[in-house]
Amino acid sequence: MSTGTIRTDVPARLDRLPWARWHWMIVIGLGTVWVLDGLEVTIVGNLSGRLSEPGSGLDITQSQVTGLGAAIYVLGACCGALFFGWLTDRFGRKKLFMVTLAVYLFGTAMTAFSFDVWWFFLFRFVTGAGIGGEYAAINSAIDELIPARHRGRIDLVINGTYWAGAAFGALLTVPILTQLPVGWGWRVAFGLGVVLGLVILLVRRHVPESPRWLFIHGRGDEAEALVRGVEEEVAREDRVTLEPVDKTIEIHQRRTVGFGVIAKTLIKQYPKRAGLGFALFIGQAFLYNAITFGYAQILQTFFQVPSGSTGYYFAVIAVGNLLGPLLLASLFDSVGRKIMITGTYVLSGVLLLGTAWLFSAGVLNAVTMTACWCVVLFFASAGASSAYLTVSEIFPMETRAMAIAFFYAIGTAAGGIAGPLIFAELVGTGKVGDTVLAFTIGAAVMIAGGLVEAVLGVKAERKSLEDIAKPLTAT
Repeated sequence: MSTGTIRTDVPARLDRLPWARWHWMIVIGLGTVWVLDGLEVTIVGNLSGRLSEPGSGLDITQSQVTGLGAAIYVLGACCGALFFGWLTDRFGRKKLFMVTLAVYLFGTAMTAFSFDVWWFFLFRFVTGAGIGGEYAAINSAIDELIPARHRGRIDLVINGTYWAGAAFGALLTVPILTQLPVGWGWRVAFGLGVVLGLVILLVRRHVPESPRWLFIHGRGDEAEALVRGVEEEVAREDRVTLEPVDKTIEIHQRRTVGFGVIAKTLIKQYPKRAGLGFALFIGQAFLYNAITFGYAQILQTFFQVPSGSTGYYFAVIAVGNLLGPLLLASLFDSVGRKIMITGTYVLSGVLLLGTAWLFSAGVLNAVTMTACWCVVLFFASAGASSAYLTVSEIFPMETRAMAIAFFYAIGTAAGGIAGPLIFAELVGTGKVGDTVLAFTIGAAVMIAGGLVEAVLGVKAERKSLEDIAKPLTAT
């Protein structure tokens, strides 16, 4: 529905803000959710051995947990991303990042009460749906609220906090697996995820709606009031005088943008950017979903690591993953997106091929294998985080949440569902050659993603979102 045409300087005013406490509130309120995703995936991977033991309360095998169970969780994330992504573009960022967190809390709580395999799989799907919806709502909100000169590093660091949750989850499983009864430990682990989610829900209440979404959807007065309030807060707290801006954009306001318009924009208007999004998401999704769900199985199958100790090894890998975005993020804004994304994807793939060769030669043990993976994923983690940054900034504002959801769903369905199934099957044979093949496939898709970035990548560093992709409603 059309509501008129306005000229606004809100985007330019948001981009010229100095970094302030208000931005930290956004980072904490929205970024902490990736801790939950990392916690979920890691807990399931490291609890897979205990869940399959007699007395756990579930008649399930370890390969079913790391294979079918992981694939169902990812399938839920894909469906949730598409459904909630569409609602995010339609009803706003804030409403949906509250709703999706509530869905996650419900799914995780119900998983803790699983009494049969079908119940466990059902609520793994629901939990995944909540997390998938979070990706669309939160990444779109972050990019629309953070100044252009900081957008790359903040987006990477926030997505990288997934691994803080992974490290916490890995260490959490150690006392749970060693100190609590078989039938109760894994339930307590999922219950702790609910507690953490409730804390995040309380913090998130204070994060505002995106002013960019407001002025496009006929709520220009609210956008103006919100930005003016932020400017006054920043000027008062930092004791700075904000210079006026002279850059404006004219918008033909609409209350809704149809799904057909969104699909046409992604595929017909930006086909090369669509191909880039697919390549980046398939590469990182295959590698990460396969490894994060299945690494404990590798340790137990080939290095006879007890199920109660796998968390220590995974915590080391998680720290390597966390350090990658933290230490490399600033380079994505200074050196540039194209060089850094290409480099991190290709280098991580090459290093993984080296790890596969060492593993096939029989020279690795549990410690050295973990060290190799730590180095591989240091670079892969920064690359994987940049995939979300890429698809959230190279498409028009009206399609942003749906674009994130679309590429996340398609890429993750191709890599994230197939990855755990293939990886669990290959590792489950107990043959070194089959696991080497799994490593090689993961390396190949990462390298391919990097090469596509080298050809089709967009130089988006330090640019306003409206300069990278003109809004559909701009006149």
